[in-house]
Amino acid sequence: QRKTFGRKLIDHQIIRFKLAEMLRMIESVQDSCERVAYAFNSGVKDHELGMECALLKVNASKCFEYAAREASQIFGGSAIVKEGKGKIVERLYRVVRATATPGGSEEVL
Repeated sequence: QRKTFGRKLIDHQIIRFKLAEMLRMIESVQDSCERVAYAFNSGVKDHELGMECALLKVNASKCFEYAAREASQIFGGSAIVKEGKGKIVERLYRVVRATATPGGSEEVL
């Protein structure tokens, strides 16, 4: 419902591109997660899935960070308050580093 330059936000090409890019990244991570889970459930040993798990962790973290950052850009000022429509974006943006870091640094995987 937000408007900029007399147009709904979703009518701007860049906003649609950002949303499409977020969806692409999320779908890619979900596919990777399902592939690793299938391999694990099929009897592949965990030590054989080390590289795939590490790549999945890095890609999921980068996806989460990108989606939170871009969502906060789209929501603007309402993404920094803990009420209203931006409260979910505010929470995601606030915890994104806290969820990415405990799994290990991306640089030393």
